[in-house]
Amino acid sequence: MTLRIFRHDVVDSTSERAFAALAEGSARNGDVHVADGQSAGRGRLGRTWVSAPGEGLYASLVLLPEPPAPHPAALTMGAGLAVLESVRALGVRDARLKWPNDVVVGGAKLAGILVEARGLDPARPHAVVGIGINVRQREFPAELTAERAVTSLHLVGVETSIERMLETLLAHLAPRMEQACRSGDAVAADYGRAIALVGRDVLVAHGRSETQGRLRALSLRGLEIQTEAGDHVRCALEHVQALEAID
Repeated sequence: MTLRIFRHDVVDSTSERAFAALAEGSARNGDVHVADGQSAGRGRLGRTWVSAPGEGLYASLVLLPEPPAPHPAALTMGAGLAVLESVRALGVRDARLKWPNDVVVGGAKLAGILVEARGLDPARPHAVVGIGINVRQREFPAELTAERAVTSLHLVGVETSIERMLETLLAHLAPRMEQACRSGDAVAADYGRAIALVGRDVLVAHGRSETQGRLRALSLRGLEIQTEAGDHVRCALEHVQALEAID
C-alpha cells in the first residue's frame, strides 16, 4: 500500500475530508488525511470525539480495495490491532483492546476507531478508517470525563510527538489493512488473541438482548457463547454492542 499524506489545519473531520476526496474522484487507495484539530470529530454511535488542536492524532485512511469488499468487522479489528501495536511500541505496555473499537489503559479510553463506508457498491468497494489517539492532553473537558474515563499518552507517562505517533501508527496500520482486505479471518484470529477473552466467561450485549456464558470462539462468523445451561448461542458481529469479561 502506497501512502499519500494530506495535512490539514483545523477541519470538520479528517474522515469528511477523505469522503470529499472520494466524492470528487481524486482519492487513491492509501491516502491519509491528518489534521491539527477537528471541529466535528466523530466516534461510535454518533458520539463526539474531542479534537483539541495540537493535542492528539486525528487521521483517516482511504481504502479502495479490489473486489470483493472486505468484511467491515475485519477492517475495524485490523485498525484496532494497529493502534494497539503502535501505542505499545511507544511504551504503553498495559494498553488493551475494548470491544469493538477502543484502545484503553486501566479502563480509560486512549484511542478510538471508526470505519465507515457510504453508498457501498460491492463492485467498487471503499472505506474510510478514522482514528483518534490522545497524545499530549493534560486534562479533558468536564463534560467528557463525566461521561467516561479518558486518558492520553502524556497522562500514562509516555512523552512523544504527534508526528512520531503518526509514523508509528502508519507503520502498523498499512500492513494490518492489507491483511484485512486479503484475509479477514486471519485478522479476526489475531484480534481474538489480543482481546484475550476466548475461553473466559463474558457478558455480551447484542441487539436488545444480553447473553452470559463462556466465549468459545470469535471469528467473522460471530461470537460463539456457551451458556451455563449448555446452550450454544451465536451472536453476529454487527449486532454486538459490548463484550466484557465477568470472571
